[in-house]
Amino acid sequence: MNNSPISSSSLPEDFLYGVATAAYQIEGAADVDGRGPSVWDDFSHTPGKVVNNDNGDVACDHYNRWESDLDLIKQLNVDAYRFSFSWSRILPQGVGRINEKGIEFYDRLLDGCLARELKPFATLFHWDLPSALQQHGGWTDRNTASAFADYAEIIATRFGDRLASLTTFNEPWCSSILGYLEGIHAPGHKDLDQAIKAIHYQHLGHGLAIERVKALKPNLPLGIVLNLQSVYPGTESEQDQQAAIRHEEFNNGAFLDPLFKGEYPSAFVKALGEKLPTQWQNDLKQIHQPLDFWGLNYYTPARVINNTNTNAAFPQSAAAPKDPNCAVTDIGWEINASTFQDLMIKVYERYTLPPCYITENGACFNDEPINGEINDDRRVQYLNDHIQAVANACNAGIPVKGYFAWSLMDNFEWAEGYTMRFGLVHVDYQTHIRTIKKSGHWFAALAQENSQS
Repeated sequence: MNNSPISSSSLPEDFLYGVATAAYQIEGAADVDGRGPSVWDDFSHTPGKVVNNDNGDVACDHYNRWESDLDLIKQLNVDAYRFSFSWSRILPQGVGRINEKGIEFYDRLLDGCLARELKPFATLFHWDLPSALQQHGGWTDRNTASAFADYAEIIATRFGDRLASLTTFNEPWCSSILGYLEGIHAPGHKDLDQAIKAIHYQHLGHGLAIERVKALKPNLPLGIVLNLQSVYPGTESEQDQQAAIRHEEFNNGAFLDPLFKGEYPSAFVKALGEKLPTQWQNDLKQIHQPLDFWGLNYYTPARVINNTNTNAAFPQSAAAPKDPNCAVTDIGWEINASTFQDLMIKVYERYTLPPCYITENGACFNDEPINGEINDDRRVQYLNDHIQAVANACNAGIPVKGYFAWSLMDNFEWAEGYTMRFGLVHVDYQTHIRTIKKSGHWFAALAQENSQS
């Protein structure tokens, strides 16, 4: 096994290293200092929705431990910290009254980052929609897009001068498809009509927010984070190859095309256009905003076959049977760094895109401490191979500006609760003691080499 860091000389000179988290996954303090409930509070407190009925009430207790957590990030020698604001901590009802205690928490966090020379890369929305907005339809309601723009304006006004960048959405695919179609994420609905509306109104919220923030803070770099799929047909059959094309149009194209081309894919519109909100065409110009960068989150490839169920909706694809010889992480996801490299190259061949940051990449391995050490060699290998894929893409001319490891520390892993660990840092959920894993030390050495090269 190659545990020595890849050579940073194969990456751009100003390449940035960071670690990433999300508010609901780490903050805890769910009903402290005026925070309002979010859809993830509601969902995780609904019996049977999350493994072991886990919830984010305490999570990693980051709300109380933010200072030592920033010290921990500094120990990893990284340049930047990617985190998300909790919308309902800032605006308990999603709109209206600002919770100054919430503002004060992020004031302290940002000042703490800057004091440690960590660049703050902030996200407005990492899935934790205020419950009050969900009561009116959430992302199926056009008013939520307007509320999001108002929230973005507050963030830009209060914090914009201290941010290194601001992204609107983290993985809008998850909050629309997993939340409104597959029902495995909050709010837990299974309705294609709702999912299509959610896709569109999230896009609209993005466009409105970008326009609003750009007017206030013209020099603040703005973008969005997408979890694109690297799609492959399960077999060489024509049916499976066509299924892969449809799968990509639905899961990638319905997000990339409106944002970067100002249109939806034609096959998507033909199959599902009637489910888009009325007057959706009029929103496309608003959605198609110029961006300074975009973020790519990537973990595993998608291998699909034709769905032979005649009642299946577009894209009529299904997951291909897993290859029993394929290496997987502890969450069951295929490990294949070449598919990551393929995706970076392919997406720039198909679209005119601004520069990119890898805003999440990492692996779930549930190694526990032995004599106080966590020897997560499999994660080291995963990170090494995937950062090498980034270097290969850069050498092929792809403008990747930085890499954020997911995640800083083990945390509330959404529907998987606390059973799945992605962190560079181990968290004991009883004591909240943090222990840097072997992968964290490895990543710190890589970041250190990069800062000196």
